[in-house]
Amino acid sequence: MVSALLGLAVAALLIWGWKDEPRLRYFRNEGKVFGTYYNIRYEARADLQDSINAALTAFDNSLSMFNPHSILSAINDNRDTTTDAAFEAMWSEAERVYALSGGAFDITVAPLVNFWGFGRRVAGDSYSNLQSSISNLQSSIDSLLSFVGFEKVALVNHRVVKDDYRTQIDGGAVAKGQACDMIAAVLSRQGCTNWLVDIGGEVVAHGVNDKGEPWHIGITKPNLNNEGAQEDLQQVLAVSDICMATSGNYRNYYYADGERRSHTIDPRTGYPVQHSLLSATVVSSSCMRADALATACMVLGAEEALAMIDRAGDAACYLIVAENDSLQVVESAKWAEMTTK
Repeated sequence: MVSALLGLAVAALLIWGWKDEPRLRYFRNEGKVFGTYYNIRYEARADLQDSINAALTAFDNSLSMFNPHSILSAINDNRDTTTDAAFEAMWSEAERVYALSGGAFDITVAPLVNFWGFGRRVAGDSYSNLQSSISNLQSSIDSLLSFVGFEKVALVNHRVVKDDYRTQIDGGAVAKGQACDMIAAVLSRQGCTNWLVDIGGEVVAHGVNDKGEPWHIGITKPNLNNEGAQEDLQQVLAVSDICMATSGNYRNYYYADGERRSHTIDPRTGYPVQHSLLSATVVSSSCMRADALATACMVLGAEEALAMIDRAGDAACYLIVAENDSLQVVESAKWAEMTTK
């Protein structure tokens, strides 16, 4: 009798505990961060917005150029500071892609980005004040290039050492991708197995959606005839495990002296790029790496971008190129393989 009662008691406790445990369901968190929007969907037993916000705040305090109290801002202002794990992860990836791209990707490009009006000032403002002569423009570019270059900085004992105090770091080319990786890590630590993290178009996806299907991710079709609407999709991927980033020259640009100036600056020449590559979508082993490689592709142009991606080994790319009045798609050798998992 005692054994039977104990058995009933244990069974009752198990049933009670099972009833109290929240069921798994899909949550959706949205908001604005880093001057863009995020959309995070995941399967969990509780809303994880607080954990997500904490990760985004920690990232902002480390790598934001627009947060005056961030580690990155302190470095750019030549204030004494030590780096943290997020900053050093960004630095390591930036160093690898700098070497892989032959200098086409360079986080010291910040002075050139600001010069051309794509930094903290309104796009086009800086260039519009440089109407003197081509020779004076070249002189200004040459002056900036004297302190632009990843070889002019070093990370020593958790501090950034500069050859020239005017050198500044721009982490924008990896920020959204790295933040996606950080949020994905938060979800994984919380026991989630199904999620989609989208920050400004950079994406980390894992598992399946709320319908039990692979996540559907679109690649935007560039529309040069309408600056406002970029809604058509060039391709839609159905994937269950992917880190993907896209960089393009069809959104952020302005016209000056009859020329179209894109926000992608070649740190080797100091000028905005002028080639037919409109968009580069890259998948890789991390979203931060994909983000950096996508930016490098946009600097290099289609042919050199394909060669770099092949050298990378753990990446594939999908390039959209303007050819006469039409768009052409160029895929790297591993694109189909890496987007059909």
